Amino acid sequence: MNKYKETFGVDISKDVFDLHGSNSGHDQFKNNEKGFKSFLKILPQDSIVVMEATGYYHYRLAQFLYKSNIVVSVVNPLSVKRFIQMKLAKVKTDKSDAKAICDYAMANEVPLYSALTDVQAECLQLFRLLDSYLKKRTAAKNKLHGEETLGIPSKFVYRSLKRDRKHLDKEIAGIEERLLSLVRKEQQQQLTLLTTVPGIGIKTALFLIVVTDGFSKFETAAQLCSYVGITPTIRESGSSVRGRSRISKVGNKKLRNLLFLCAFNACKYNKACREIYERIVNKGKSKKLALIAVANKLLKQCFAIVKSGLPYDDAHVSVLKIN
Repeated sequence: MNKYKETFGVDISKDVFDLHGSNSGHDQFKNNEKGFKSFLKILPQDSIVVMEATGYYHYRLAQFLYKSNIVVSVVNPLSVKRFIQMKLAKVKTDKSDAKAICDYAMANEVPLYSALTDVQAECLQLFRLLDSYLKKRTAAKNKLHGEETLGIPSKFVYRSLKRDRKHLDKEIAGIEERLLSLVRKEQQQQLTLLTTVPGIGIKTALFLIVVTDGFSKFETAAQLCSYVGITPTIRESGSSVRGRSRISKVGNKKLRNLLFLCAFNACKYNKACREIYERIVNKGKSKKLALIAVANKLLKQCFAIVKSGLPYDDAHVSVLKIN
């Protein structure tokens, strides 16, 4: 299946990156520009370098290699993890991970990486900062609640926490405003289309576009649902071992939480989502399970709307290809 002269699997950590070449075997380099240049020197022509999407760590190497005219692929870590599980591999090290990524790339058609534009790069940076500030704000809220429960023994501490929360509110609002202005520069059409889906607000639409690179990362709605982590997992073996269906909690937690909140409004205003919710509840299933199914449906609708280029309409959304 692989058409390249040599395939390199790369496992990246903070300080170094391990690689495994399909012909040359294992090697290791520093995760900095000097290490990137050393790696570039040993790369044969017509090679492909495959790495997992690992937040900050993979980005610099992927950008460097792409700008050096090397074919690069950035793959979903979940796909590689499942590939390793299917092979029943028991040893897990950076060296073995690099080989597993190489084996995965040799056995599968991997997507080719395109360098991010300046706008996309800034959006990702803002998104990560926003996530950090949201966590800090939640911690500040919890501390304030704790002080209130104690009867505010220290007014100084309480006032300091309130100032901290107010500052975080201001920073979060500023980041969201900046994200919105950047997305409107390049993805205004997608933003408009997504907000036609009943239940999807401007913030969720914004996050969807940033996290998915304008939905370019995924070929099917099923892949997107797996990435977000709202694909139900069934615990069942023969006729004796059964358990509740539940969602896979791997994936993008922030986006998953936003979609779950959107599901409440979708049950009221989105015909297809309301029908799914009522059908599941009427079967005696829990309301939480029904809301998860609604969130899954919402995400598939968003995918279909963006790919079709048509705004949401009850008459045609059900016939759009969403799987």
